[in-house]
Amino acid sequence: MLTRLRDWLFDSGGPTLLPERVRNAIRQQQERSEILIGWIQLGIVALITGVYQSTRMAEGLVQDDYSLELQVLFIYSVFCIIRIALAHARLLAGWMLYVSVIADIALLMALIWSFHLKYAQPAAFYLKVPTLFYVFLFIALRTLRFEARFVVFTGLAAAAGWAYLTYYVASGDGGPPNRTRNFVDYMTSNALLLGAEIDKIIAILLATAVLALAISRARHLLERSVSEGAAARDLSRFFDPGVAARIRGAAMSIKAGEGELRDVAILNVDLRGFTRLSTALAPAEVMKVLQDYQGRVCPLIQSHGGSIDKFLGDGILASFGAVAPSSTAAADALRAADAVMAAADSWIAERRAAGQPPLEIGLAIASGRVVFGAVGDGERLEFTVIGDAVNFAAKLEKHNKDERTRALTDAETYDLAVRQGYVPQAARERRTGRRVGGVTDSVDIVVLAA
Repeated sequence: MLTRLRDWLFDSGGPTLLPERVRNAIRQQQERSEILIGWIQLGIVALITGVYQSTRMAEGLVQDDYSLELQVLFIYSVFCIIRIALAHARLLAGWMLYVSVIADIALLMALIWSFHLKYAQPAAFYLKVPTLFYVFLFIALRTLRFEARFVVFTGLAAAAGWAYLTYYVASGDGGPPNRTRNFVDYMTSNALLLGAEIDKIIAILLATAVLALAISRARHLLERSVSEGAAARDLSRFFDPGVAARIRGAAMSIKAGEGELRDVAILNVDLRGFTRLSTALAPAEVMKVLQDYQGRVCPLIQSHGGSIDKFLGDGILASFGAVAPSSTAAADALRAADAVMAAADSWIAERRAAGQPPLEIGLAIASGRVVFGAVGDGERLEFTVIGDAVNFAAKLEKHNKDERTRALTDAETYDLAVRQGYVPQAARERRTGRRVGGVTDSVDIVVLAA
């Protein structure tokens, strides 16, 4: 039992069931919370100091020698500044947070205690001071960290502080306690009604318990939110950003078989000679080459509005205008193709300069109406594009070998891209009446890169 209490108080074990990346995310959130708490505390000090300096003092027999307000506020402001500096430097250890709580409550209780000296009254006088209400602010501040242990500790420290001040009055050390059981006497004189002070302590403890319970529930929600957020970010790396955003923003659960018609352009990219090269390289080298290739091509596709539909080994299937409708899908696809082929030329030059065998990239673009939606068996879903344009792009890419070219598109897609604003970098060769494998009718093609 003591071990569990120690672990809870000092976070020895931490939320071990959570992945390390989630614990790190929560830890960062707590560090930001400590910075926020420090600035709020400093703001409170500045506000109270300003009010104290700009308003008229309460009347009464005031002994300036015992006016501790400015001294306490000054000490507390210095303490807050040091605390903020440590929080920004990420140097606030767990024990420092407990010391901070003790300092908060100790300074507040010292200030309250000083009032009976300042106004030359018996100690029972300070029991009516409304400054006690600030303990609830200190307790509430600890909720910003989303850890119930600090809320509980602050509440217990406040209850203990007020209990001691009550004991000080009852002991007679601060003057006659003037015990009474009459509530009117208690409210209208310097008398001690023990039950009233116990009520205050109970109120502090009950408020602490409610806030601790609320923070415990909020903590579970925070851990769940951070876990799901981290998982969503990790899973988003397996999806195109547009598809990931679509999944996150879906009003209802996405189901297999749901789809929408889209007028799109399909870009099919293939790494030539990779299969043969992969048999001669170690697995790590194979993956390195593949990563290098995809790292060069994918950002270019996405920067021109394309969405990576899937990786087919060393092939890349991308769509334009599928995830979100686009009036320039074909033009965007051809711009992306120009960028990819320029990157391919640079890659070939780099590999030759490094004494490595050059690897060529082939691609083809087709356009048409497709269905964009989710397919799968309910447990495993995948967003994809389905239609003749997808198949045609794949066949055109293979047809590059027959034409001895590196990049092709059909004439209809090329003309559509021009109408959509595509400006070719150079004159394109047209080849009419070509027989493309798997296509019944002859096709007019445009060579994008020979």
